[in-house]
Amino acid sequence: MQEKRVELTWHRVAARDDLPDGRVKTVSVTRGDHVTQICLTHHRGQFGALQNHCPHQGGPLGEGSIETTHDGACYLRCPWHGWDYDPLTGKPPGGYDDGLETYPVQSREDGIYVGLEPLEDHVRTVTDVMAETMVAWGVTHCFGMVGHSNLGLADALRRRCEAGQMEFIGIRHEGAAAFAASAFGKLTGKPASCLAIAGPGATNLLTGCWDARVDRAPLLALTGQVDQQVFGPGAFQEIPLNAAFSAVADFSHLCLPDSNHAELASLALKHANIERKVAHIIFPDDVQTMPAGEDAQPGTPGGRVSSPVIRPDPSGLDRAIAMVESARRPAIVVGHGARFEMDAVTALAEELRCPVLTTFKGKGIIGDCPDPSMPGRPGHPLGAGVLGRSGTPIASWFMNECDLLIVFGASFSNHTGITPKKPTIQVDNDRMALGKFHPVDLPLWGEVGVTAGAILGAVRARHASIDHTAEVADRWSIWRDEKASRLRDVSDEGVSSIAVFDSMNRMIPRDAIMAVDVGNNAYSFGRYFESSGEQAVLMSGYLGSIGFGYPAALGAWAATRAHRFSADPAWKRFANRPVVAITGDGGFGQYAWEVNTAVHAGINLTHILLNNNELGKISKEQRAGHWDVWQTGLTNPNIAEYVTSCGGLGIRVTAAGGLDDAIARALAFEGPSTVEVVTAPDLI
Repeated sequence: MQEKRVELTWHRVAARDDLPDGRVKTVSVTRGDHVTQICLTHHRGQFGALQNHCPHQGGPLGEGSIETTHDGACYLRCPWHGWDYDPLTGKPPGGYDDGLETYPVQSREDGIYVGLEPLEDHVRTVTDVMAETMVAWGVTHCFGMVGHSNLGLADALRRRCEAGQMEFIGIRHEGAAAFAASAFGKLTGKPASCLAIAGPGATNLLTGCWDARVDRAPLLALTGQVDQQVFGPGAFQEIPLNAAFSAVADFSHLCLPDSNHAELASLALKHANIERKVAHIIFPDDVQTMPAGEDAQPGTPGGRVSSPVIRPDPSGLDRAIAMVESARRPAIVVGHGARFEMDAVTALAEELRCPVLTTFKGKGIIGDCPDPSMPGRPGHPLGAGVLGRSGTPIASWFMNECDLLIVFGASFSNHTGITPKKPTIQVDNDRMALGKFHPVDLPLWGEVGVTAGAILGAVRARHASIDHTAEVADRWSIWRDEKASRLRDVSDEGVSSIAVFDSMNRMIPRDAIMAVDVGNNAYSFGRYFESSGEQAVLMSGYLGSIGFGYPAALGAWAATRAHRFSADPAWKRFANRPVVAITGDGGFGQYAWEVNTAVHAGINLTHILLNNNELGKISKEQRAGHWDVWQTGLTNPNIAEYVTSCGGLGIRVTAAGGLDDAIARALAFEGPSTVEVVTAPDLI
C-alpha cells in the first residue's frame, strides 16, 4: 500500500549569510497562533534543521554549540546537560536511539528554507477539560505568571481566554496574583484563580492564600509541578506542594493521569464556593498535556450546590426576638460577613431606629450619617461609623450607651473591641465563629439576611427602642467639629493624613471600590473617610498583610469586568465601577512593580499614596512601647515620576491645597494613576 504523500510548506528562516559555518541558532516559524522553534545548524557548508528541544530535559539546542571531539568528530552539544547529536542528522554517537527529529532544508538564492508538515489539529487535553470546568463553575479571571512547569495548563487557559470565556492577567510577582485573587473573592463572594510554577512560584502564592483563608474569601490556586518520573529525589524546583499548602488550603490534591479530571476541578471549586476558603490543584508537568478521553465532559455546578439559606432554630429565634423587643437602646454591629445581606439588616435598623456600627472590615457596607453642610451627599442617618482601633468616637459612644448589641457577621476581633459587658446576640452562618473569643448571651446560627428578616417580621411595631436618629446626627456633628480642628494642624514635614481623607470625602466617586493597605494610612482611612454606603472597601483583615492594597486593586478591577465573561446577572453590580487603591509608601514598595502590570493590561485604577518615608505604624508602636525608634525609615524614589515612567500618570502633592485637583486628574486618567502625597509622620 502506497503511503500518502504529505505536502510540505516551505518557510524562509534565515539569510544565507546569517549563520556562519560551525554555528547554530534558534529560528521560529509562525503559523497562525502556533510557533514552531527549530535549531538551525551550519556544518561544513551544509545546513541542518533539528527539533529545538533536547528529548532529555528540554534544553534549547539552538543555544548550544558544535564541538569537536578528541578524534576530530563534530557534534551539536546540548547546553543543559552536554549530550551530543550529529548537527545534520540529529543522531547521537554510540548508536543510541534518542535522536532528534529533523526537518527538510533547502538553501536557495534568497535564503535558507525549512519544510514543515501541516499542523495537526489540537488534541483536547486533561487541562482543557479542567479549564472548561472552571468556566462552567463561573471562574472569570486568573492572575498569575506563566512558566516552564505550567505551560500545558497555561495553554488550556489561553484557549478559554481566546474563546472569550475568561481573562488572564499576567503579574510580575506571584504574591500579587494571590492577593488579587483574594480581593476578588472578598468583593464578589466568588473565586478567581491564581497560577504559578512549581517551587518558588508556588510558595510565593502562600501569603495571599493565607489572606483569603483567614478572611473567608474563596480562591482557587493552580500550581505546576515537576514531572512524575522525578518525584521524590529532589529535582530542580521540586518541593512537596501538598505539604506546603496543607495548612492554608481546605482542598489540595494532585492531578494524576488517571484522575477524574473534571470531577477534581469541580470538587476544588465546590470547596472554594461553599466553604469560602482556598482550594489548590497541583499539576505535574507531564500530566498537563495528556489527551483527554473522547467522551470527557467538563464538570458543572448543576446538582452539586444546595441553597445557602440557614434558618435559626425556633427557640433561639424566639429568645432573640424577646431580647430585641425589650431593649430601649439597641445597637447593631455589622462585620464583613454581612456585606451581601445589608438590605435586611438596614430594614431592621430602620424599624428599631437604632445606630449601625461596623467593624473595620465592614466599613462602607452602610453609609455614614450625611453631613448637612454637603447637601446631596449620600449616606444613612443611622450609620455610626467604625468601631475599634481604626474607628470613630461615634461608634464607641453608642456601644457604651446601648443596652443590647445585635451583631451580624462579625468575628469579634480584638482590633474591633466589641465589649463582652453588654447583652449580646451574635448571628453568623459559621458555627465556629459564634462565641469564638468569649461567650455571648445568645449565639444564633443562621444566615444574616434570613435572621435579620425574621427578627424584623416579629418585632415590627412591638419594640421598646427609642429613636436614635437625632442622637446619631449630634454625635457626628461633634466628631466633625473635632476633625475640622485637626484639619488646621500643619507641619513642615508634609500634608496631614486628615487632609488627604478630607479631600477624598469630596472627590472619590460614591460607588468606588476601595482597596486599603496596612499601616497608618489604614487607621486614618477608618477614622476620617466617610463612606457613602454604595462604596465597597477591601482590606487584609485578620492577616493584616502589608502590600495588600495595590494588588487588591488589580483584583477589584478584574471584578468590574467579570460581566463580560459570564451571563450571571450578579456580576452587573460591579460593572465599570471606579477602583481606588490607598496605600502607604511601605506597603506600595512591596509590589511597586505591579504598576507595570496595570499599564500592560490597560487597568484603570486610581492610587492614593501617603508617603512619609517610613514604616509609620511601626514607629508609632515602638514609641508606645517605650522602644527606641529603629529601622523604620525608608529611602524612596520620586514615586510619581516612577509611575509616569512606567506609562501611567504620577502626580506629586506637597501641600493640602493641591489635593482636590490632583485626585480629580488621577480619576479622569484612562489607566493606572498615582497621587503621591508627601505626608507628615506625626499628623495621622
